[in-house]
Amino acid sequence: MGLTTSLTVAFTALLIERVAGYPAFLQNSIGHPVQWIGWFIGLLDRRLNHPSHQRLKGVLGLVIVLAAVAGFTLLLAFLLRKFEWGWVAEALISSAFLAQSSLKAHVAAVAEGLDDSLDAGRSAVRHLVGRDPEALEPSGVARAAIESLAENASDGVVAPALWLGLFGLPGIVLYKAINTADSMIGHADERYRLFGWAAARLDDLVNLPASRLTGLLIAAASGSRRAPAVMWRDAGKHHSPNAGWPEAAMAGALGVRLGGARSYEGVTVDLASMGDGREVLDAGDIRRALKIYRAMLGLVTALAALAALAAHALT
Repeated sequence: MGLTTSLTVAFTALLIERVAGYPAFLQNSIGHPVQWIGWFIGLLDRRLNHPSHQRLKGVLGLVIVLAAVAGFTLLLAFLLRKFEWGWVAEALISSAFLAQSSLKAHVAAVAEGLDDSLDAGRSAVRHLVGRDPEALEPSGVARAAIESLAENASDGVVAPALWLGLFGLPGIVLYKAINTADSMIGHADERYRLFGWAAARLDDLVNLPASRLTGLLIAAASGSRRAPAVMWRDAGKHHSPNAGWPEAAMAGALGVRLGGARSYEGVTVDLASMGDGREVLDAGDIRRALKIYRAMLGLVTALAALAALAAHALT
């Protein structure tokens, strides 16, 4: 895949998705491509995830998913790039795998919910996090929304855009397949501890560069001198090798404390804190985080444009 074309596709896809999102009529009529990938992963889970040789079967299932995705997308991208304007169609398809607009909408809904009532805030944050929303007070709801915004800025925007820019349509779809597999089977419980091992480890690997880049972008977008220092100090405390970078940067940028105790299915988990600022958060802090996020999107788009122009100049 030509790097110059891939970078142009990435820049165009970012613009398309930011303006139009994923059309509701497509969601209602055919669903979302990530849902199709999830269906395939679920099918393999049901067929392969049995007590014996779980780790080996998990590796096999992941290889099957990635081979199917790679084969289809490589062929499609190859055919599209045979046409003069085929890269535009590639950008349109690729835009479905970016989440700039949907992430902003879901997080903004939490702030609007908290403005109305705690129950409305809890209901809205349920779409973003896996922790028990009923156990969250207003500050906990706001904290959950901000943490999700920071982490998904990497998983939903920067990482897919990066892999798209490097490898075109196959790059972004393969990334989303890995990310979806991790979200579905990459858990530490008894059913998935071995079967989802490969998905979880591969997701950690492919998110490593983008998570660091996202932290830097959040720090730059905020204009905060504190954000980089907090990121370097606290990112490694997170239980995830990647999520701590954007979360710590956001904590430093806002002057708040993220992380800490939360409940999952009635079990309290005490996680490390990111940042050392205010612990009591509200809807206003969510909106401040969204302002930084919007500025970060501008930086991502500008970097994609610069990379595409540089690649064109060198060819």
